Amino acid sequence: MSVAHDHTAGCACGIDVHAHVIPHDLPRYVGNRLPSDWPSMAPAHACHRHVIIQGSVYRTVSERAWSASRRIEDMDPMGLAVQAISPMPELLSYWMEPNAAAQLLRYMNEQIANMAALSGGRLVGMGAVPLQDLDLALAELDHVADKLGFKAIEVGSNVNGKAIGSPEFVPFLAACADKGVAVFVHALKPAGADRLVGPDKLLPALAYPTDVGLAAASVLTSNLIGRIPDLKMAFSHGGGTLASLLPRLEQARQVFPALADAMPESPSTQARRLFYDTLVFDAPALRHLVDRFGASQLMIGTDYPFAFHDARPVDSIAAAVGDADVRAQLVTRNAARFLGLE
Repeated sequence: MSVAHDHTAGCACGIDVHAHVIPHDLPRYVGNRLPSDWPSMAPAHACHRHVIIQGSVYRTVSERAWSASRRIEDMDPMGLAVQAISPMPELLSYWMEPNAAAQLLRYMNEQIANMAALSGGRLVGMGAVPLQDLDLALAELDHVADKLGFKAIEVGSNVNGKAIGSPEFVPFLAACADKGVAVFVHALKPAGADRLVGPDKLLPALAYPTDVGLAAASVLTSNLIGRIPDLKMAFSHGGGTLASLLPRLEQARQVFPALADAMPESPSTQARRLFYDTLVFDAPALRHLVDRFGASQLMIGTDYPFAFHDARPVDSIAAAVGDADVRAQLVTRNAARFLGLE
């Protein structure tokens, strides 16, 4: 796929790596006993549907969640040429019985592939795997990479409380690197949710970036990229709290020999080998991420089609970055490299 490189603000050349899909319908469970946590869809108002999880409405979504044509209508005003689409994180289903999750995620991956096929190249698939069972996860990785042709997958910041940098996930992540499949890490079931004071909508505002920061830190402290140097790994929400944690982690590595042993390469150097989206809603914060992580490592992320998304991501980058070449990297080039679209 060829993507035009337009250095100007206001172009329709952006590549969005952070956008989600919920199908119009979810499949019937194939088995003897329907799991209590098997999700479903139900009619809502107008062109909306309810996502039902464990008998309750988890979220109400519009046709933008499943319609390729409706999504594409929104992309030009957003300045987007291409959007990588991945499941709503709650559908990653790590907490489900593994075979049930594998069944659900196979359906999700097929739906994403169908949307991409209808898009004329505007949408590219980002799959999902049941990471609670590494054998099943590896089998689904084969399917999304070899059969569906996806160049990326979405994983949670943790898998039932185990950070994505934990050693048990190394074989799977090594397989991703071997296949040239990039890994996009999204916040999921965040730590610290019980400490929030206020409405439940504080979860994406405060707890998601905290969990993403801890997940990214786990990749640094486990020396994951040192062990799998070809792995392309990105973090949602600008890497969350990682940019603020890095100076403390650097100092701790100087003070505590065990941390120096665990991290042969400095955490700041490692962090500049990871990727991050630009979804921080603040020009000074985005400039700080460019300075901290490098202009080559940041990519558009919108969180479309949910209410808490960046509706003008190219303009957000233009407001933060004066240099045209750096803007072009953030808007197009870095994501093209991450997703294998060059």
